[in-house]
Amino acid sequence: MLGWRSGQLARLAWVSIEAMEAIQQLARFLTTLSCGLFAGAAIYISLVEHPARMECGTELAVTEFGPSYRRAAVMQASLAAAGLVCAIGAWLAGAGVWWLIGGVLLGSVVPLTLVVILPTNKQLLAPTLDNGSPQARELLSRWGKLHALRSVLSGLALVIFLLNA
Repeated sequence: MLGWRSGQLARLAWVSIEAMEAIQQLARFLTTLSCGLFAGAAIYISLVEHPARMECGTELAVTEFGPSYRRAAVMQASLAAAGLVCAIGAWLAGAGVWWLIGGVLLGSVVPLTLVVILPTNKQLLAPTLDNGSPQARELLSRWGKLHALRSVLSGLALVIFLLNA
């Protein structure tokens, strides 16, 4: 009887190791996908969309900011949260500590956005803001610099994930 149990335990341990490897592989894939999409969007906004917005003049730039921000916020918050959760899952399933570090870097864009960038967003979206004013231009300029931090953090996280894939 004891031999039967130890054989069953060995088979169960083998299945659980296999299952953990599959979970880790899926979590690493989803982490990298989420981070890649986030970083790509953030870098695109920093290098292409925001500079183009600024070239159109302050009034138009502020007008375009609102719809762009609303659409991007949902997508990017979801990707950052999913990437963080999947990175933690990969780490818990046995991936190296770099997956946790990359996940924390990616997840850090959420508090950065809520604590540092959101006050500027609110001022840019305020109905009382004169869209053509020097204040509006300064807010847009500040927003671009702050958003660049999101691009850098997510880009670093992506490099970490790709180097540890």
